[in-house]
Order: sequence, then structure tokens, then C-alpha cells
Amino acid sequence: QVQLVESGGGLVQAGDSLTLSCTASGRTFKSHHAGWFRQAPGKEREFVAVISWNGGNTVYADSVKGRFTVSRDNTKNAMYLQMNNLQPDDTARYYCASRVTTRFTTSPDTFPFWGQGTQVTVSS
Repeated sequence: QVQLVESGGGLVQAGDSLTLSCTASGRTFKSHHAGWFRQAPGKEREFVAVISWNGGNTVYADSVKGRFTVSRDNTKNAMYLQMNNLQPDDTARYYCASRVTTRFTTSPDTFPFWGQGTQVTVSS
């Protein structure tokens, strides 16, 4: 099965940038759709961005569109999230996830494989 590990989170000030990384174990990742999700305390886990198995298609949540960029490098079994102009509302634990390519979706319920998450905290 696919195992995912996130890294790159930290404490930053509003307006700063961060790049998150997700490294996958297992040869099936390169044929999976993948995505980033986030969850703040007391809130539901929400969609941030998804990317198709070959990187050809991406979809972003309205709240991050224009600020975040998702990419992947299948030669390294890796996915990335470049986050620019971070705001306090972006504070959350960020998770990477993957799913088979039956459908290109954005709902967390459709992603069976998850990492442990990495914390992003944005101060004002």
C-alpha cells in the first residue's frame, strides 16, 4: 500500500511563503491522483488542491487560488505545495493524500491513503 510522509511546515509571519513536500513509498503512487488537505482545530478537514496522476490537471480551492501551487515529480515519488502570501486563516495541519485514478475528485472522503500531516502556523 501507499505510505505518505509530509514535511516542510513551520511558523511564519503573514505574507511569508512555505513549500510543503510529500514523499510516497510504493510504486503505485505515480499512477495515483493526489492532493493536499488541511484541518484547523475544531473544523472539518477541507480540500486545498489536487493534481492528476501525470500532473496534467490541477484544481484549487477558491481560498488558495492564485497563492498556492501544487506540483509533483513522479521520478521521486513526491508531491509539493508552494504556498505564497500566507495568512493567519491558512493556519492548519496540512495533509497529503492519494487515490486511484477512477475519478478526479476533491472530496477528502474519496482519498483512502493519507500522511500524518505537517503543521503550518501563520502569525499576524
